[in-house]
Formats: sequence, C-alpha cells, structure tokens
Amino acid sequence: MSRLEAKKPPLFISETLTRDAVSQSLSLLSGILKSSYGPAGRLKQLHNGMGGCVCTTSQSSALLGHLCTRQPVLRVLTASVQNHVSRFSDCGLFTAILCCGFIENFRSLNVAPFTVIKISKHLLSLCMDHLKSEACGCRVSVDFSSVETLVCLVRSILTSKPACMLNKTEVDHLTTLVLKAFIFTVPCHVETNAVLGKCMIVPVKGRRVVDSTVLPGLLIETPEFQSGKLLAVKRTSSNMIKTALFSVSMSGDGFNPEEGTIAVHHGVSLEMSELNQLLNVGKQLVKDEVGLVMCQKVMHPSLKQYLKENGVIAVDRAGLSLMEPLGRLTGSQPIASIHSLSPGCYGILKDLCLESFASKHFLHLIPEDTVICSLILCNRSETAWDELKRVCETAEHVLQLTMKEPLALLGGGCTETHLASYIRHKSSSLPASTFKDLDCSQTQYQLVADGFCRSLESVARSLSHDDGEILTDVVYGHCWFVPSGSPCASRWSDLVSKCGCGINGNTEDLGWRFLQGQSGSPVVQGCPKEPSVKVTDLLTLDCFAAKCSGLQVALETANLILDLSYIIEDQN
Repeated sequence: MSRLEAKKPPLFISETLTRDAVSQSLSLLSGILKSSYGPAGRLKQLHNGMGGCVCTTSQSSALLGHLCTRQPVLRVLTASVQNHVSRFSDCGLFTAILCCGFIENFRSLNVAPFTVIKISKHLLSLCMDHLKSEACGCRVSVDFSSVETLVCLVRSILTSKPACMLNKTEVDHLTTLVLKAFIFTVPCHVETNAVLGKCMIVPVKGRRVVDSTVLPGLLIETPEFQSGKLLAVKRTSSNMIKTALFSVSMSGDGFNPEEGTIAVHHGVSLEMSELNQLLNVGKQLVKDEVGLVMCQKVMHPSLKQYLKENGVIAVDRAGLSLMEPLGRLTGSQPIASIHSLSPGCYGILKDLCLESFASKHFLHLIPEDTVICSLILCNRSETAWDELKRVCETAEHVLQLTMKEPLALLGGGCTETHLASYIRHKSSSLPASTFKDLDCSQTQYQLVADGFCRSLESVARSLSHDDGEILTDVVYGHCWFVPSGSPCASRWSDLVSKCGCGINGNTEDLGWRFLQGQSGSPVVQGCPKEPSVKVTDLLTLDCFAAKCSGLQVALETANLILDLSYIIEDQN
C-alpha cells in the first residue's frame, strides 16, 4: 500500500533547557510539587478531563502518576522519581523538588555543564560520607528493642499527608496499629535467610478511623457466611485444620476452544466428565481430612455442596493477590491441576472463625505462627481512605527498610539545612589538590557548592506555606519556622520554641539567621554540631535509606538533564 503522506524527518531540538517552553513547564512542575510538600501541603485534585474519578492528594506517587506531560525533559524527571518511589515508597516529593532545584540553580551558573557535573558529584560524595559517619548531627540510630523512635518515624509519615484528614487521636491510634502489624510480620524464629511477612489491608469505608484494628492471620471476605452462625469445620486428629489451595479453575468449564479441538466419543458429555473429575477431587480431599479448600478462581456449585455436606469449608474467587499470603500463612503449595493431588501440597491452620466489620463478613484464618496479618483500615470517605491506604503501605515499607538499616534522619527541613551548612563549611576549607583533581578553579567550585546548598535549602523552605519567616541556626544548622503573623520581637527565641525536627529547643542562643532565598544562608563558622539529645516524644524523622537514595537520584537526574545536548523527536 502506498503512503498517503510523505514521511517527515525527525525534529532535532538543541539547548533544551534554554527553551522557554521547557523552562516554564519545569517551573510549573516545581511549583506544584513544592506547594504539596509537608504536613501543611496544599491538596491537589486530579482528573483526566474526560470524566471519571477525582483524586485528591498531595502524594508524589499519585501526583506524578496522574500528571501527563509531553516535555521529554519532564518525562525523564518524573520517570526517575517514580522509579525511586517504586523502590523506597517514601521521599518522592523531596527527590522531585530537590531535582528541580538542582536544575534551576546549576543552569543559571556561568560554568560549563561538564564542570558542574564533576563538582556536584564531589559534593554528593561529601554529603553521603557525612550521612554515613558516626559524627553526623542529623542522623538518629533506631533501637528495635524500644518503640520510641519507631513511633516517631511512623507518626511523621502519617502526619505528612493532610488528605488523610487525621486528628491527633487518630494518628496515635493508627501509629500503634501500623507498628503492631509490622511486628506481626517479623518471624518469631529467625533463620539464616529470614523473610518478613506481609500486612494485608482490608478496606472498610464510611467508618471512623478509630474503628480500625489489626488481627493476626488473614481475613477473606465471604458474603455467603453469616457471623451469627456456628462454623463447623473438619479437623485432623491433632485438632488442626488441613488446607488445600487451588490456583486452577474448578468451575467445570476447563476446556478452552482457543487452545485447539478435542475429540469426544458419541454419547459422552464433556461437562459431566469434567464434573465427575471435580467430584473425584472432592472425594480425595475428604479422604485426606482436608477441612478448608480455597480456590483462586471459580468453584463448581456441586463441588461446593459436596464439600459442605462432608464438613469441608469451600472458599472460591480468592483472587491472585491472596495466593502468596495464603501459601505463606498455611504452608499450602498451590495446586495447578485437578488431575493429581500430592499429600505434600496440603497446609495447616490453627483455627478458623467468622468476623464481621460494618456490613462485611469475613472468614478469619488463624495460623499457629503468623507472619501474615490483616489491617482493617477505616476512614470516613473513599478519597481519604485511598490516601490513608497509600500512607500505611509507605509506613510498612519504611519500617522494613529501617530494619535492614536501623537509622533515621531528622525531618522538618533540618537534615537539608544541616547538610547545606556542612557543605558550606567543608567547601571553604578544601585543599588545592581537590580543585586540581576536578580540573576546576576554586571560584567555580564555590559557585556550584552554593547552588547545591541553595537547592537543599529550597526543599526546607517548601515546608512553609503561610509566608512565615524561616530561620537557620549557626550552631547545629537546623531549620526553624516562625509562625505567620508573629509580632516583632527583640529576640528570635521569643518566637520559636523548637526546630523543625523537634530535637533542639530555644533554651540557648543559637545565633539564628534568616534562611535566605537565592543568596544563601550565612556561612557557619565551624562544622555544625551534633545535638546533645537524641530522641523526644514528638521528634520528626525521615527514612534514612529513602532520603539518601532521593538525594542521589535527584542529583543524578539533574546532571543527566543538564548534560542533554539534543532531543530527537519522531514527527510521524
């Protein structure tokens, strides 16, 4: 077939960051992300313009997932941040805002991009070395033998998303539940390669948040079971419940015409043959003393009735998402064929009971040693519940990451301003050999270092949304927020009580200074000190692994974008 239209040549775009369209789009994205950041972040309502549901959120995963951009530069940025979030669940907005700050501050410098990239990588290495050193003043050790630090970490995550619409009582209640659920997923008997369990979130919308609860084991919604009825289940001689888990359809229509044709003898019913095979499976299950049969897909009504008459509980339509937790909970091996049953494929349960929450009925599977639990999560509206679900999943993932690396970073903007103070101090005392190794002048290094610090401080400034003053101190390099509309005072200590993370109070003169915009904060005379107190009841903490990764991803993505010379677009 001949072409109706001549093929167009590709479009070459050079000097992408100097183009007004790219600059405006980057500035707009940065503004959206900054205004969403932190506990006081402004909510965004997202929809596709063609109808459908509206998403109210301030979370990076939802924001970047719903935003559609045609700018290749922004696609690189959002894809990079989304990849970070998929791996760590936390610090998505931090990463995106910091990346935009790096791009904005570095591109305005009169320094070659190649030189900027080399210097910024050296600055990143200084930051990472500092964060991983024992002397780091913004790092907190997490002791899993005590819950105080874990409570601070979970509470910080829950309060960072205002769309959840939680009050203090609800935050405290959910913090306890998330920690309790996490503890359930930790194996009691530690092996060489111990694997954490899983918390399954059960949705109950339209109820109070304080009605939420956590139960060991697994809840399967079963409308056909009523909680008021006595549950009779077949047990083994050791008073345990033997279980079987099928991943294959047991509906009796196993033949798929798309797979080919089969020859059937005259007078033979394919459907009856399939049903007889299913009933033979049922007889084998009864003979093997199985008390609970679970099927990922549909189960034939006749088979369900036969199993019920023989004291076996049958649950079908379990769904793919429950197969892995069911296998871990019971020890069952998923059965992929109805033509062969191996005695080794069965699992066991300690008990089975019926539970009812709101108008929903559940079958509660109770194991002997649980690493699977169910978090019954309630919230007043569907929008708030969706946001709360994402937050609880993030909190669970952060606890898992923290168990692997038991550290946390101070939140509330204090880590960012502390790092900026540290880099300003460190960069002012580097030996001449450093500049020679980097093939740059000291002036170039200082310019890039200042842009690096201003980018970090821009993240801290993004936490303030009410036009209040933002301060930093010259002792610890922490961030301090002056409430909007505060009266004039001769001393800053009369206006601020605690720093952003809550670890430092105003009991001593810390030499507060304005956290400036483009000109940067004053150079700290010495290296910022480590606070004397480590944990308080209301400490704001961030995930160490997620924030360190976010810092690296933000700079690497910014450097990649700064290094772009051409964008080639196919116009066909």
